[in-house]
Amino acid sequence: MSQPFDLLVIGGGINGVGIARDASGRGLRVLLCERGDLAEHTSSASTKLIHGGLRYLEQYEFRLVREALTERERLMRLAPHIIWPLRFVLPHDAGLRPAWMLRLGLFLYDHLARLKALPRSEALRFDRTGVGAPLQQRLTRGFAYSDCWVEDSRLVVLNALDAAERGAEIRTRTTVESARREAGGWIVTLYDAERRHRESVRARVVVNAAGPWVGETLLRTLAVEARPKVRLIKGSHIVVRRLYDGDQAYILQQPDRRIVFAIPYERDFTLIGTTDVAHEGGPGPVRISSEETRYLCACINRSFERQIGPDDVVWSFSGLRPLYDDAAANASAVTRDYVLELDREGPPVLSVFGGKITTYRRLAEHALEKLTPHLPDMKAAWTGGAPLPGGDMAGADFDLFVKTLSADYPFLPAATARRLARAYGTRAGHVLGDARAPSDLGEIFGGDLTAREVDYLVRHEWASASDDILWRRSKLGLHMDREGVARLGRYLAAAPVGSVAQRP
Repeated sequence: MSQPFDLLVIGGGINGVGIARDASGRGLRVLLCERGDLAEHTSSASTKLIHGGLRYLEQYEFRLVREALTERERLMRLAPHIIWPLRFVLPHDAGLRPAWMLRLGLFLYDHLARLKALPRSEALRFDRTGVGAPLQQRLTRGFAYSDCWVEDSRLVVLNALDAAERGAEIRTRTTVESARREAGGWIVTLYDAERRHRESVRARVVVNAAGPWVGETLLRTLAVEARPKVRLIKGSHIVVRRLYDGDQAYILQQPDRRIVFAIPYERDFTLIGTTDVAHEGGPGPVRISSEETRYLCACINRSFERQIGPDDVVWSFSGLRPLYDDAAANASAVTRDYVLELDREGPPVLSVFGGKITTYRRLAEHALEKLTPHLPDMKAAWTGGAPLPGGDMAGADFDLFVKTLSADYPFLPAATARRLARAYGTRAGHVLGDARAPSDLGEIFGGDLTAREVDYLVRHEWASASDDILWRRSKLGLHMDREGVARLGRYLAAAPVGSVAQRP
């Protein structure tokens, strides 16, 4: 058996990779195991927002909102390629929340943290032009405020990439089959599904960041007797052809007091979501129900002039949010704050419940603070000022970087240069390499995807299947036909087994 790891992280979602990145940068020997692909479940099924959580103010979650707003400001600087400002329009809908309540909530949102990067909220009078144009005539006024968009699954991958470059081992398609406590640490059995290889490793500390499987992992895999404290809430989204012009998003109040977002998506589409439905089954893949689809369509039809129905949906996705069970009666009222529980009955295991993608970095810091007595040699916190891979662009100026990339690769269409800049930031040159003409990029699969980009994703970002590339490393699946998908599948099948880099 090899030298023991300081930290074994179970789960390749945003919390797991965030902890692995932070820990590896503190000098710890880290192994992260994910039984599927990175961000395969909850972390790629979000509403794609870095936000404070305006509606959480109604639940008096002031600490959570303040922390999230502070992190929003920080993450914009650290990853300007995958995180950028988004202006939201909030129509005032008579009969729902009164205007004074909305104005007060936005005032608190503006002032709970010391914010500098984004404009504050403002009151609006709608006319039939500008942001009011898509809305029904009964909606005559409202408000605007700012939050941020994030490429959620790429945020996960970039954290994993940084962790690997700092020494962590990232193993996808690797299941933690069992673990037992022995004096001085854990003995863990792993199974690599791609290589059909089983092995045992040792770890001083285990972090259980298995998302929806956190309770199951605690009880069955780690054999820790504890009452499951996870509450699974299904959130679903639909995507339709673009509903309106402009870069603004809309946040729409509903009679059931929920809110639903309509957000520009992948140039040609609008993303609509999310639902909040209690999930009574066990953890695993989930799909949108016909009731959820009708609900989201009805939410749009209450506010927009253009009406939609289930036949307009071109894609949908669903995920399970593993929230901490605080016994709230309503699914929408369950806390989105995170809870970290440390079991010290022998070698320690830290379990992560809940959390928001916005606060993943602070969650990681808090997790390692809890583990400090068990890992006393680790270095100080560092992630607050360290850009994610590709985010080290001058002045965090994305538009300037796009101009530079286009000048370096003048054969690229403007839309392609911008997409690559968004996906890879300053590492776009690592993808393009010495290419001087389109033919240097190899086979084109459709949707702007070339063999050279696929090769990069396989070698450096743990991609091994079509879905990894088309729906998590990118959303090019929305722009590719069946033949292109089939050709990509054949191309990947021809790659040698084990070509995915274990450490970029």
